[in-house]
Amino acid sequence: MAADSLSPDTLAQLQAWQGRSETLHDEVTAAPVRGLSATLDRDDPPPAAGDEVPPLAHWLYFLPQHRQREIGPDGHARRGGFLPPVPLPRRMWAGGRLRWHEPLRVGDAVRRVSTIASVTHKAGRSGDLLFVLVKHEVHGPRGLALTEEHDIVYRGAPRAGDAAPAPQAAQREAPWLREIVPDDVLLFRYSALTFNGHRIHYDRRYVTEVEGYPGLVVHGPLIATLLVDLVRRQQPGARIAAFRFKAVRPTFDLHPFRVQGRPSADGRTVALWASDHDGWLTMEGEAELA
Repeated sequence: MAADSLSPDTLAQLQAWQGRSETLHDEVTAAPVRGLSATLDRDDPPPAAGDEVPPLAHWLYFLPQHRQREIGPDGHARRGGFLPPVPLPRRMWAGGRLRWHEPLRVGDAVRRVSTIASVTHKAGRSGDLLFVLVKHEVHGPRGLALTEEHDIVYRGAPRAGDAAPAPQAAQREAPWLREIVPDDVLLFRYSALTFNGHRIHYDRRYVTEVEGYPGLVVHGPLIATLLVDLVRRQQPGARIAAFRFKAVRPTFDLHPFRVQGRPSADGRTVALWASDHDGWLTMEGEAELA
């Protein structure tokens, strides 16, 4: 199996993972919520038992905790297990769609049921792409708390002469704007909060020499969390009922980037996006308010 292509037999084997599921159990403890608040530079009161946790805080739980001997060269667990063993070397969180049904609270015993809904192959200009769609349901003591569709994309190693995708200009003006400085500490703290060993977020030599990126990659879920946090800052009393986001272009730690938002005229939705220092769109999303 080549590092940048998938044979028909390999693709058929990977698609056999469709329908697989796993169930994980956890407890919503206060320490990760405190850590997220500090990482987002918020002045929240310390969370206490029974307090609602903020939207997307569920990403701090149900974390993979593979033994050290099971870790692959990229810092992820070696391929296989619940997710299919895709041989393409680069893996990214491409986007997602979430809907909240009941709030999660500190102290809740929670259960997440995850199912591989689809494994889809596409041939891109720079080689094969494999998209894995994972559907999650998170249940708490009051029933179904949230549903999530999680998009993962795998791609081949960079090749000399590959043309970069054409960038898309982001909207320049927005009523809501916050500038973020993605330094090494911010990326380390979010990796630690999510027990994420992926080396593209902290190992500059690896990310530049092996994966061919110009700098450390800012986590897609971190940018998505910063978009939701922008809504929380601008409308502290609002309740987010649903959120969707799509990664458009990688963001690196080399320059500050922006998260921006524009509420709709009726106030029921907020268009959200992130852009890099050149003004190129890096993530787009939308929050639906209850």
